[in-house]
Amino acid sequence: MIPDVDDIPLPTPARRALLRGGLVGAVALGGAALTASAASATPTAPAPAPTASRPTTAAAALRELAAGNRRWRTFRERHPDESPTVRQSLTQGQHPYAVVLGCIDSRVPPELVFDQGLGDLMTVRTAGEVLDEAVLGSVAYGVLELGIPLVLVLGHQSCGAVRAAVEADLSGERLPAHIQYLADQIRPVIDRGEEGDARIDATIDANVLAVRSRLAAEPDLAAKITAGKLVVAGARYELTTQTVHRLA
Repeated sequence: MIPDVDDIPLPTPARRALLRGGLVGAVALGGAALTASAASATPTAPAPAPTASRPTTAAAALRELAAGNRRWRTFRERHPDESPTVRQSLTQGQHPYAVVLGCIDSRVPPELVFDQGLGDLMTVRTAGEVLDEAVLGSVAYGVLELGIPLVLVLGHQSCGAVRAAVEADLSGERLPAHIQYLADQIRPVIDRGEEGDARIDATIDANVLAVRSRLAAEPDLAAKITAGKLVVAGARYELTTQTVHRLA
């Protein structure tokens, strides 16, 4: 579970409107050949506002994620927000309530482990939750342009990227192609106070905390945190129990 959420402290409008308008316009132009007649007959509706039940604070977002994970691990999934009505409404805009930065591991898809639906989460996935400019930009977009109040860094048990980094560090072996980049990013947080599988397990947690700290230190995100409009949190998913629990 994600405990103790109640005690968590919780770009200009013109620029945001311009950016959103540009993105919507690019999509519309891309499909002009197929939809020109329909578009000329039907005016574009404004993006729908968030539903009343959608979390608008980090604390509420964490509670919603905890509830969804509880449904997931007890086999009571609702698979929300998949109806034709929801799909149609999302063509006009989106109001996700959390950014989840997770691993690419096929066993840990955030929408499933938190039992969330279309439009609920903005997910960014890289091996070992490793950051680069594209990832940082993607997270920043969710926070600064969409006003998302929660960023959750989600690590997981038995992370292959972390294992590869730890084993390469021990052996001195160089990993193939771009995989070495992942190992280089994880290496500084390897917990050398542990041995064997315990070292890998401890490094999984250390890596989540390091990524969380780096995100929270980004100037634009830090300003949001200081203003009480953003929480950047870390969590871990256990494959054996399907439980997500907070790390920070």
